Amino acid sequence: MTISRRDLLAGTAGVLAGSSLVGLPAFAQGAAEPTFKPEAGASLRVLRWAPFVKGDEDAWIANTKKFTAQTGVEVKIDKESWEDIRPKAAVAANVGSGPDVMLVWFDDPHQYPEKLLDVTPLANYLGGKYGGWYPGLEGYGKKDGKFIALPLASIGNAIIYRDSHMKAAGFSAFPKDTAGFLELCKALKAKGTPAGFAHGKAVGDGNNYAHWLLWSHGGKMVDAAGKVTINSPETVAALKYATELYKTFIPGTESWLDINNNRAFIAGQVSLTANGVSLYYSAKNDPKLAEMKEDMRSVNFPIGPVGQSVELCQVTSSIIFKHTKFPQAAQAYLKFMYEAEQMNDWLKGSSAYCCQPLKAFESNPIWTSDPIHAPYAKASAMLRPNGYAGPLGYASAAVMADYVLVDMFAEAVTGQRTPEEAAKRAEQRAMRYYRV
Repeated sequence: MTISRRDLLAGTAGVLAGSSLVGLPAFAQGAAEPTFKPEAGASLRVLRWAPFVKGDEDAWIANTKKFTAQTGVEVKIDKESWEDIRPKAAVAANVGSGPDVMLVWFDDPHQYPEKLLDVTPLANYLGGKYGGWYPGLEGYGKKDGKFIALPLASIGNAIIYRDSHMKAAGFSAFPKDTAGFLELCKALKAKGTPAGFAHGKAVGDGNNYAHWLLWSHGGKMVDAAGKVTINSPETVAALKYATELYKTFIPGTESWLDINNNRAFIAGQVSLTANGVSLYYSAKNDPKLAEMKEDMRSVNFPIGPVGQSVELCQVTSSIIFKHTKFPQAAQAYLKFMYEAEQMNDWLKGSSAYCCQPLKAFESNPIWTSDPIHAPYAKASAMLRPNGYAGPLGYASAAVMADYVLVDMFAEAVTGQRTPEEAAKRAEQRAMRYYRV
């Protein structure tokens, strides 16, 4: 098996010891177990996103080797940066060649559903066996009642901060609301320990932050009928709030990609940001950062005027392209990777970075092994899907892929447009997709 190596970060707690079949509740079989017989001479190409926690990739590769040993099917695994996965998947779908299996983002499968293998029997079997799919993730995998993708994980995006810096800024506890959060960020800047959130085209951190800003103030891209509603007083209020927050940030966050806030925090340039748990493990696994690790805390995003927790969370799904020459082998591979032994090992190797797609795996001990994991354990159950409050589909996927919402906030906070102008511009861009 060939493995391409281009790690962004190499921090992990490693694959934890103990049985892989950890505390799984008993669930009744909801659908017959499908049988997949790999084609003679079958081999597979899998393209996945580059890891931020190395244990995620290590566990994935170990599980893949087990599959090869059991079936004889060779699997080549390649990886791309987070930002490159989306265009790579679109190209593969459009030209009808490339990897057999891909791990993709959010509602990307809804951009090319006709190019994807129907995996409904497999999805129904897994859902019945393992307690059901979380609704927020299931929506990303289904179109017109059929599964065009298998939800794989949500990647929680919690606020990571330095506890001593928060206290030095005059706060004994982390603020629970957006007003208090702004005051904390102002105080941190005054102390020379500023915050920083991605306003650049970051697939994970940029989208998560922008959607929280919008939703926390009651704004939304579209209504339940799919009518574009982004140009609203609620959106303008979110843009004005974001502009005030931006004034407290380290310079340059408008160009940040998913790796940049990690680097800024580890370098001591910021003392508060939003990230996956990978940031914590980057410090935990570096002896030189032991003091920083002990000072790090995690918390879910504050509550805004809307009065409830509203977070996007990164979602990744497994897809099989119809152009594969080995559909039986591809489905056998995914079935193997989602079964309890492999899924539990992967979740443990991910060190709370990846939150399970199926409810039975809530019992994995990774979630209680470290207090820092607590906010990330909620990701799959609490996430709000992209394109809220409208349906998932081509338009919602395309609007995110075009960074309409991310760009709207970046334009406003940097002064390129007034909040009103930025909202109007986002409306115009979104309508191009929602009119299709």
